[in-house]
Amino acid sequence: MYKRLKKSLHHVIMQRYMLHLKNTIYTPKNSRDLIYTARDLASGIDVSIRVVRVAGKFVEFDVGVEKENLDKLIDLLSPIGPIDNIRHVFEEKIEKEQGLIDGIYYFNHERFWECHEAFEGVWKQCFGREKEIIQGIILFAVAFAHAQEDDLKIGIGMLRRVLDKLGTSPSMYHSIDLERLRKKAIEMRQTKTLTIFEI
Repeated sequence: MYKRLKKSLHHVIMQRYMLHLKNTIYTPKNSRDLIYTARDLASGIDVSIRVVRVAGKFVEFDVGVEKENLDKLIDLLSPIGPIDNIRHVFEEKIEKEQGLIDGIYYFNHERFWECHEAFEGVWKQCFGREKEIIQGIILFAVAFAHAQEDDLKIGIGMLRRVLDKLGTSPSMYHSIDLERLRKKAIEMRQTKTLTIFEI
């Protein structure tokens, strides 16, 4: 009983991180192999490696690990690539304008999960039509995140929802060209591809 309770408490102090390792050779097709490789490499410590997403310049690992084991985990994963960026994931309230700036930055740097999180913070502060526009942008980021996990079919399937949410809204939302987003979504649905672009 004591051992089970201790193990249960042990998992409570795990923290969630996004680890970005530099990428020069991997593609989204490698994402499933990379998750198994990472789990094998890190088998000596208590870690949860949930998802691997492969972008052009980095491989993103969504992990749960105790803070004191973070450096060890990074060292264990180094055969995959050197560390590029670490983000501690926790609930944070962010001002709407900063959320927009962050969301655009993350989208333009292929950090689509973080883009989704940033725009979700903006979405919580919006009402009416603006809320739907933000949902359309979020869905685009989620489509690309699925593509990074080699789930291209799911990503392409989301483009219909992107178009539904963007609707016929004005052509600009802050500095984001919504008409361009609509055209990209239509084109990608027709060609059944997801092609990374900047907003």
